[in-house]
Amino acid sequence: MNVLSRAAVPTPARPEEILRQVNPWFILLTFFVALLLNLVPASGLVLALRPDFLALVILYWCIQEPRYVGVGVAWLLGMVMDVADATVFGQHALAYAVLAYAAEYFRRRVLRFPLWQQAPQVAVLLVMCSGLVLLVRVVGGAALPGWIYAAPPVVGALLWPLLSVLLQLPQRPTRSPGEL
Repeated sequence: MNVLSRAAVPTPARPEEILRQVNPWFILLTFFVALLLNLVPASGLVLALRPDFLALVILYWCIQEPRYVGVGVAWLLGMVMDVADATVFGQHALAYAVLAYAAEYFRRRVLRFPLWQQAPQVAVLLVMCSGLVLLVRVVGGAALPGWIYAAPPVVGALLWPLLSVLLQLPQRPTRSPGEL
């Protein structure tokens, strides 16, 4: 029982905690994993509720590490997503580039709040991103989807605190066994 009480539960980094510098290879790995999560075959309710994981990870890194990830990287990842998803070429690239620009613009505002208060702001940015994808699809002749199209950005915003904690884990300094 004593071991379970001392088990490290992942928590968000405190404002006074200094994180280690992120490894660029870790950023690339997170993009690859997010792309795979977007492309995993799904159907039914899982498909209807699955958030755009690549947009979430792009948003996270644009806010946390704007030196490494910006509009150009987001646009390139959007082109990769368009090719991988076999959709209209450029729709994800446009949406991700605008998302990255908005993330850089609102970066300081988002970082000012704790994770649970960042989630509504992230939801607005994800709704904007999915709205741009929808706009390009509708202009291309696709039919308007139902109200369930608004669910994935909300699910993505609900996943924001968990995603933030998980992506911060490699940057957290190691603690000595006696330190709380």
